Amino acid sequence: MTTRRNDDDRHPVRLRTVDLARLAGLSTQQIRNYEEAGVLPPAGRTPSGYRAFGDAHRRALLTYRALQPGYGPVTATRIMRAVHAGDVPGALALVDGAHAALHEERAALRATGEALEELAGEPPAAAPRSALRIGEVAALLGVRTSALRVWEAAGLLGPPRERGTGYRSYGPADVRDARVIRALRRSHHLFDQIRPVLQQLRREGDTDALRSTLAARGEALTGRTRQMLAGAGALHDYLGGPTAAGTTTGSTADGPGPSPR
Repeated sequence: MTTRRNDDDRHPVRLRTVDLARLAGLSTQQIRNYEEAGVLPPAGRTPSGYRAFGDAHRRALLTYRALQPGYGPVTATRIMRAVHAGDVPGALALVDGAHAALHEERAALRATGEALEELAGEPPAAAPRSALRIGEVAALLGVRTSALRVWEAAGLLGPPRERGTGYRSYGPADVRDARVIRALRRSHHLFDQIRPVLQQLRREGDTDALRSTLAARGEALTGRTRQMLAGAGALHDYLGGPTAAGTTTGSTADGPGPSPR
C-alpha cells in the first residue's frame, strides 16, 4: 500500500498496522489490542478491509507510551479511553487521582522520616531492656494509659499478655512502636497514616535499615514524578491536536466531546 506524506514530510498520513507497530517497537497484535481497548481512536478500513491508521493514531500511541511509565498501564489505558470517548474531564480526573495518590505516598514517607527523627532524639536510657507494664510505658512516654489502650484498640499496638495475670507486657519493640505513634499523633497524623509507618518499621527490623529504604523510596518517587510530568505534557499536546476524525480532542463548553478544529 502506498502512503502519502503530510506537509512537513516527516510522518505518513496513512499507516498500516505493521507500520504503526514498527514505530513503537510493538507487535501488530498489540496495535490491534490497543485499538480494541480504546487506547487508539477507531481505525479506518481500506476497500480490502485492512486497518488504515493515520498520524492521529501515531500521536495517540506515543501519548499512551509516554503515560505508561508514570501512571502505569491500567491508568494510562483508562485515560486514553476516556479521551477517545469524548470525556476529557474524566480523563483529567484520572490524572488528578494519580497525582493525589503520589502525594499520599510522599506524606507517608515524610511521616516515617519524622518518626525516625523522634526515635533518634530519644536518650539511650529511655530504651527499656526488659518488659514494662502499661503504666510504666505511659510514664516513660508522657501519655495517659488510656491513649495506649486506644492505640491498641486501633490495631497499632499489640503487646502480649502475661500468663496468669493477663497484664500487658511491653517489650522494646512495643515501646519503640508506641514512641512512633506518639510522635506522629503529635503531628496530627491519622491512624490510617501511622499504620503503614509501623508496618515498614517492623518489616525492616531497625531504624538504620528503614532509613536506607526511605532514601531509596524517595528517589523512586522523584523519578516517578518526573515520568508523570512527561506523560502529562504528552497528554496536553495530544488534547490540542487533531483526531482521526479531523476534530480536536478538547471538550466543548457544554460538556465533554470533540469540538471543531
